[in-house]
Amino acid sequence: MDRAAPLSGTPRRLRLATAIGALLVLLGTYLVSTTNRADAAQAGADFGVNVIRVAEFPADCTYSHRLPDDPIVFPGLPGASHMHSFFGSTVTNARTTLPDLVNSPTTCNPRVDVSSYWVPTLYQDNVAVEPAIATFYYLGEGVRADVVANTQPFPQGLRLVAGNAKAAGPNDSIARWSCLHAGHVPPSKDFVNCPSGTMLESYLDFPQCWNGRDLDSPDHKSHLAYPVNQACPSTHPVHVPKLRQVLRYPVTGDPSRFRLASGPGYTMHGDFFNAWPVAELARRVQDCIRPVVKCGHDGRPI
Repeated sequence: MDRAAPLSGTPRRLRLATAIGALLVLLGTYLVSTTNRADAAQAGADFGVNVIRVAEFPADCTYSHRLPDDPIVFPGLPGASHMHSFFGSTVTNARTTLPDLVNSPTTCNPRVDVSSYWVPTLYQDNVAVEPAIATFYYLGEGVRADVVANTQPFPQGLRLVAGNAKAAGPNDSIARWSCLHAGHVPPSKDFVNCPSGTMLESYLDFPQCWNGRDLDSPDHKSHLAYPVNQACPSTHPVHVPKLRQVLRYPVTGDPSRFRLASGPGYTMHGDFFNAWPVAELARRVQDCIRPVVKCGHDGRPI
């Protein structure tokens, strides 16, 4: 019996060891779970608890100047174009090059955006009218989520025209006109009659699929394309932000009193010459577009 006594304690020691092992497993699980929750909480704090899930950052660019120039369509030919209203870089003219823009002052908020944007001048009763508000939105929309997540910044020096200055009718146009704070007025591809107290709005979306090679093309359009079935076509595989041009003019009333320098409302078009600093534009794409976060003018989550 005395020899058997030590053996009789073995099951108790095994049970104790098993219990301690189970407790260690539980403790380890708790620590891992706590660490994961802490990491998630920190990520949430870094990302913004109340982040708005819209892939966007804007540039508000006030009117700079007017010239009958177009450094994309008629480079080096002053006066060869119809009248344009310019926003952003204050130095844009027929001879403008990328180095001119990179080193220029700008009317944009944020000030880092020294790109140049221009549109045909609007006239009311043959008197030029400039937008009270001009906003250029950089968006991630109109394509699948996985395409948005792989968005690339515009290459610096990209030149692009959207819309159709030579449109013969509304069916040739992608322009859209509406009234600010007057949703009961149906949008149109031509001018609309806005009630007093509102403003005439122009919306224009640029293509967002780049061929990955060219900064320009002979027609200033075909190096980019619009998405097909919520994806970029194989000929234009690189998804870049959708640039949306929104202009709000302080005019209302009879649309027959309006004209663009290029013709009727359906000839509205926009030109974009990208001069964003490379690293800054890449940061905004990384922080705002890819994760689907609404950012302000500073490129930070709102």
